[in-house]
Amino acid sequence: MKLSIIIPVFNEEKTISTLLKKVIDVVIEGVKKEVILVDDESTDATASEIRNSKFEIRNFKIFRHTKNLGKGAAVRTGIKNATGDYIIIQDADLEYDPKYIPLLLKPILQKKATVVYGTRLNRMPNFSKEERTPRFLLHYIGNRFLSLIASILYGQWITDMETCYKIFPKKVVEKMNIESKGFDFEPEITAKLLKKGYRILEVPIITKPRGYNEGKKLNTFRDGIIAFFTLLKCRFID
Repeated sequence: MKLSIIIPVFNEEKTISTLLKKVIDVVIEGVKKEVILVDDESTDATASEIRNSKFEIRNFKIFRHTKNLGKGAAVRTGIKNATGDYIIIQDADLEYDPKYIPLLLKPILQKKATVVYGTRLNRMPNFSKEERTPRFLLHYIGNRFLSLIASILYGQWITDMETCYKIFPKKVVEKMNIESKGFDFEPEITAKLLKKGYRILEVPIITKPRGYNEGKKLNTFRDGIIAFFTLLKCRFID
């Protein structure tokens, strides 16, 4: 099996080198990796950090947008250029640790699942850590609400529809008409996988959320509303 790891990047000069090293260190027996990095026109030192990295990456492809188009557009570029049997999305900000990739891929290798999500939210709010501030508590509630809406609309219980960690077959998504350019990629891909009849297996993971002062880009209200209407659109129109 060949796994394509797509890394959409926008202004992640502080984390991209460490993230790439972690991806390189991931070893999965019987699985070849290719790394596809899509720079969505970063304006900081992200590009130079990648060039100056002191390690060699096999099967490494880099694409750069000449205009900032959004995470969804960057993922779509990655999918278009992927040659793996399966695809996983890897954010560049170190919230998600690549050490979980073998765990997420295990059910697929065992032929127990076709689509696997890494869920951060199969738990109650953690008021001493992740949800210790009102803003992140709202983020948690918003994610659980959107996941509930997706579960009701598409007939399968999901706890974390908005997770970055999604593994799916390339042959399935390359035939989809994915339109999202921003964070609405998450609800759109989820909705269209479920509409095609694919069951999503969720595997618990732990993340290290960064603060908005550290560069977190998701806007709970704006992106949450867009996600809600994307779920409705995919269910009743697309």
